[in-house]
Amino acid sequence: MITDAFDDKSPAIINPVRKEDAIKVDVCIVTFSYKIEEFVVNNYGAKEIACLWSATGRTPVYLIERNGKRIAFYKTFIGAPITVGLIEDTLVELECSKYILFGGAGCLNKEIAHGRVMVPTAAYRDEGTSYHYMPASDYVEMTNSGKVAEFMKTNGIPYIQGKTWTTDSFYRETKNNFEKHKADGCISVEMESAGVQAMCAFRGLDLYCFFTGGDLLDAPEWEERKQANGDGGQHDVGHFSIALGLAEYIA
Repeated sequence: MITDAFDDKSPAIINPVRKEDAIKVDVCIVTFSYKIEEFVVNNYGAKEIACLWSATGRTPVYLIERNGKRIAFYKTFIGAPITVGLIEDTLVELECSKYILFGGAGCLNKEIAHGRVMVPTAAYRDEGTSYHYMPASDYVEMTNSGKVAEFMKTNGIPYIQGKTWTTDSFYRETKNNFEKHKADGCISVEMESAGVQAMCAFRGLDLYCFFTGGDLLDAPEWEERKQANGDGGQHDVGHFSIALGLAEYIA
């Protein structure tokens, strides 16, 4: 069973091994939006410093130098397996121990999360990746939730803390499961954070995570929440400014 998948008694067949000339950075920002990637490349003087490869093609890694800090940035793909796999790949190319993960998430509680950045405190493990990095449990604690919330408060950014539901299958977010996770204190649903947090804990990395409302499940009918220009909340380039400020805060 997947709940028995964690094995810390034998070595992995493949392991990331850092290159001798790995590039040292203070923080690495990871997001999902191709529009934010375009905005960063065009507006922040970002230069490509590395490239992550998979069967889907190349994933450029960029460097932003800001106020004396070296901040890496790249766009990942949706889902815990590939998001975790690409962070593992950065351990080969980069010398870095702090990662910021941000993107859109479904909102499970419109009364408390509307118009606020969602900062997860724990992630329900309704996916498979995390079970290969830590023993089975219902939740994985998001260990730096307090630090992210501290940054939001210090900078006057409206936010809410709460649990998140990490699932592998967004087309199987059923009404009953929605009600169950909302009742358990989950304010968001997404596809990566449980796996990424488990991997970061296993590798001794610090993860800082926040979400913005991409769609609304807490409504009589699913609300896609697209804006007049056709962009959902996850493409809001202003959220990269939050991530960049957080990067300087924790660097």
